[in-house]
Amino acid sequence: MTRPLTLLTLAACITCAASAQKTQPPPLSYDCHRTAPPIVIDGKLDDPAWQQAPWTSDFIDIEGSAKPTPRFRTRAKLLYDDKYLYIAAEIEEPNVTATLLQHDSVIFHDNDFEVFIKPLPATESYYEFEINALNTSWDLFLNKPYNQGGKADNSWDIAGLKTAVAVQGTLNNPSDTDQGWTLEIAWPLDAFNSRQTVPPPQPGTTWRINFSRVEWKPGQKKEDNWVWSPQGVVNMHVPERWGYLRFR
Repeated sequence: MTRPLTLLTLAACITCAASAQKTQPPPLSYDCHRTAPPIVIDGKLDDPAWQQAPWTSDFIDIEGSAKPTPRFRTRAKLLYDDKYLYIAAEIEEPNVTATLLQHDSVIFHDNDFEVFIKPLPATESYYEFEINALNTSWDLFLNKPYNQGGKADNSWDIAGLKTAVAVQGTLNNPSDTDQGWTLEIAWPLDAFNSRQTVPPPQPGTTWRINFSRVEWKPGQKKEDNWVWSPQGVVNMHVPERWGYLRFR
């Protein structure tokens, strides 16, 4: 009697594992197009070039669509030229707040927007950037994911970085209702080179990338994590589950 039960249990485990793999959708992809005029980094997203760039799909819960739909909309778009990767985001928020003012603070203690980039997909290393509505940022390099023994290198800075935030409402004023905040990032393509040599992207180049939004709800002890390409787990540091950034 013991042996058939063991085989049955094993078969059930295999079936459950296969089912779990099927329910995790493949990573999303985004076609990033080249822009001729450089983007003016003022946080307003009104450059004509942005009008030609498609939005990502709306962010969903980090674990996937089986979880509740985020309370507020988040989406992003990207462009590039010979010098920069441009990132824009639109963050719906009825009460825009931020407190952290010092560079390389742990920005996700505020509501924030985060970028995870792996420009050399065959390597273990990658880069992380976080920004809040005060335009305070945190940039770091990881030699490998934390669960593989990786360590964050906070000494790395994005040399030549340009960022700007525009608040559609009033910052840190709960007495009114805000529309949200928008942001622009001009990430120099040569900023990676202090840690590893990254060739400039060409049409056909593919990087791995994902975006995250940390949102704190009053009275809720744990933050919400809303992302572009779902991770399937509450952990952004699983690069194989990030989306694909395809340069066109």
